[in-house]
Amino acid sequence: FVLVSTDKAVNPTSVMGATKRVAELLLQHHAARSRTCFSTVRFGNVLGSAGSVVPLFKEQIARGGPVTVTHAECRRYLMTIPEAVGLVLLAGLGGHGELLILEMGEPIRILDLARMMISLSGHVPDKDISIVISGLRPGEKLDEELMSAEEAAASREIRPKVRAVQGAPPPADILERVIRLETLARGGDRAALLDALVEIVPGYTPARPTEGVT
Repeated sequence: FVLVSTDKAVNPTSVMGATKRVAELLLQHHAARSRTCFSTVRFGNVLGSAGSVVPLFKEQIARGGPVTVTHAECRRYLMTIPEAVGLVLLAGLGGHGELLILEMGEPIRILDLARMMISLSGHVPDKDISIVISGLRPGEKLDEELMSAEEAAASREIRPKVRAVQGAPPPADILERVIRLETLARGGDRAALLDALVEIVPGYTPARPTEGVT
């Protein structure tokens, strides 16, 4: 069983990232109690996949612009579809039973990616095609991380560019905490739900409704 997680699960600032981290913890819980081999892969941004920035930029360039970038200093780790597929296969077939990440080098500044794509399409950035800074969305970070400091210290290379991480064990009552999350979600209690997520994922810093709105 392979869980596809995200770099947004590291010190998350969004509900999406925090719940992905909860899923990682759940997998650790089940891996210690089951004959099934459970593994997790933590992705960066997969180039060309549905919802990724590259198809969006292509569409915006084809329309004549503008190309929208959330922040001039926003950086992301990028991986190709073959790299993503390879990491999933390695996790599923390798029997490591751990969290695997792909070392993707230095994160890419999204503004530089936008300018490069405009140039490759035969246009001049900021002349033929304008670039608009739209502002960070609530819960969005300037920089993502592949591992926390604690995870990095406990990681090991299992093959070139691939690292296995053995994180701290999940809370003993993780299943009860998830049931509480489900109850709060059904009841629509946003504030209590965010607080409950913080209890499970102490590194989670929620973006409250009035934060990050431009």
